[in-house]
Amino acid sequence: MKTAYYIGLMSGTSMDGVDAALVDFSGNQPKLVAHHTEDYPEHLYKGLQRLCQPGNDEINRLGRLDRTVGKIFAQAVTQLLAKAQIPASEIIAVGSHGQTVRHMPNLEVGFTLQIGDPNTIAAETGIDVIADFRRKDIALGGQGAPLVPAFHQQVFAEAGVTRVILNIGGIGNVTYLPGDSRQVLGFDTGPGNTLIDAWIQQVKQQPFDRDGLWAANGTTHQGLLQQLLSHPYFSQAYPKSTGRELFNQAWLEQQLSEFGQLSEEDIQSTLLDLSCHSIANDIRKLCTSGEVYVCGGGALNKTLMQRLAALLPQHYLLSTAALGVDPKWVEGIAFAWLALRHVEGLPANLPAVTGASREAVLGARFPAK
Repeated sequence: MKTAYYIGLMSGTSMDGVDAALVDFSGNQPKLVAHHTEDYPEHLYKGLQRLCQPGNDEINRLGRLDRTVGKIFAQAVTQLLAKAQIPASEIIAVGSHGQTVRHMPNLEVGFTLQIGDPNTIAAETGIDVIADFRRKDIALGGQGAPLVPAFHQQVFAEAGVTRVILNIGGIGNVTYLPGDSRQVLGFDTGPGNTLIDAWIQQVKQQPFDRDGLWAANGTTHQGLLQQLLSHPYFSQAYPKSTGRELFNQAWLEQQLSEFGQLSEEDIQSTLLDLSCHSIANDIRKLCTSGEVYVCGGGALNKTLMQRLAALLPQHYLLSTAALGVDPKWVEGIAFAWLALRHVEGLPANLPAVTGASREAVLGARFPAK
């Protein structure tokens, strides 16, 4: 059988590197052929952090980082193909999400901005690149996010079975698959890993809380948890999406200032429970029972998964590995699929999810030649 290779490139709110997934779409279901993670060098990570702080924007920094991120994405493609021993000539297209540096869809003139110059990726790899997936949906009045629910519907929906696909990256998002003719729904729940990562980076200079062990050593402060859960985003109706523009260290420090001296591990435990409670509250609103399949980095956090399961006793909680898809690579595969949809001229957004006025072909093509 002839192959139909696409590559998906994804870097999320955590800003720690780019995931590259090589996917074959020639069969009934997408097949993950190879994968590679290209870490961001420290200077790039710090530059991106500065760029994401409102008030510190600077056009030269933006332009320079746009090209630099593009080169890192291209390097991820090159390393992925070397690992898979597949020539670039066999790849139909690369789907690049880019690196989000600002997501403000609710302004009077809403916008979202991803950097990682697709022209640079195309020039360096010799492969056509499909990128800029979010802005068409924004132009049609949508949130531009989340975009993965359409992919979740394609790959994970099963007739007669109620399922929730939960992606826990820096931000959490859910896709509700009702298993019948009702609309697929999806939205961002709020913080996933972003605050627990930020706190352990600040206090311990560690990139993340492996298995949630530090959080497990703490005791959640119920007063602080309720204060954090009172953020208006959690009661906002969907369609909705969010990012570090709302949930960031400055916001956290403001909340902590009202609670005096708390132990560092108690704060970590409380932040983990913020993610778990906000996610569980939204899942219970969507369905009182059913299957919940988790993907993203949060699926690898044992403490998070245990606490989430305790909050959802009527739900069957597993990672997407149980459905045959490695939880770490779901989003990378999704952006390869988005490239496929663009190449085939097919819509890829779900208006019920994003709030866009209609379905649309997403992205733009940046040819290698």
